[in-house]
Amino acid sequence: MKIIGVIPARYESLRFPGKPLADICGKPMIWWVYQQCMKVQEMDEVYVATDDVRIKQVCEENDIRVIMTSTEHRTGTDRVGEVAEKIKADLYVNIQGDEPLLEPDTIRAAILPFYEDEQLQITNLMTKIMNPVDVVNFTVPKVITNKDNVGIYLTRSTAPYPKGSIGYDYYKQVCVYGFKPGALRFFCDYGRKHGKAKVEQIEDIEILRFIENGYRVKYVEVSSETVAVDTVNDLEKVRNIVKLRGGV
Repeated sequence: MKIIGVIPARYESLRFPGKPLADICGKPMIWWVYQQCMKVQEMDEVYVATDDVRIKQVCEENDIRVIMTSTEHRTGTDRVGEVAEKIKADLYVNIQGDEPLLEPDTIRAAILPFYEDEQLQITNLMTKIMNPVDVVNFTVPKVITNKDNVGIYLTRSTAPYPKGSIGYDYYKQVCVYGFKPGALRFFCDYGRKHGKAKVEQIEDIEILRFIENGYRVKYVEVSSETVAVDTVNDLEKVRNIVKLRGGV
């Protein structure tokens, strides 16, 4: 099975412009993500997919494979879809460019279920929420699954609501996805024809496009200490962690 890793990276972020190039102990954030991906033995190749020449230039300066993609894409998965049109593979792994602490074994967790289930089309990761603040933090998508860990819904709200008991473990999304080519084509074709799906647009969580349209998204629980960089404060947290680990 040929497996391609793709790291979507755009410069124009509303909350944090230029985020992929933010400095972390002397290296841009996108470099840290790429290095973690390169440690995943199952992946044959890894690419950064961007629409910005500044990111492309930094990638080339740091020996990172990079592919220029359209400026019209609405989601990172659309950007992965364009890469899939240019480079054929059996599986595409979408790794977010704002998680520089993502562990290689965590990325592998999105790949391994495809060896066990040939019918599987999509995987996504989740991890138990350890910080109660994250339960009410709207920047943290919460994952709700059925008994087989198939996704039912994702939301930025506190859900499900613990009406009868507080003895409930909440899970947050870890933004690593595995896509078979057919599922990826559906996502991109739907976007070109209809834009974002109804609830996907409301919550601004792209994996909901699959769930809304009846796709079975397999959730894999991982124990991950990753920190998604959504704000400058998040960036400082990551810098401090990297310094404690000894830097590059």
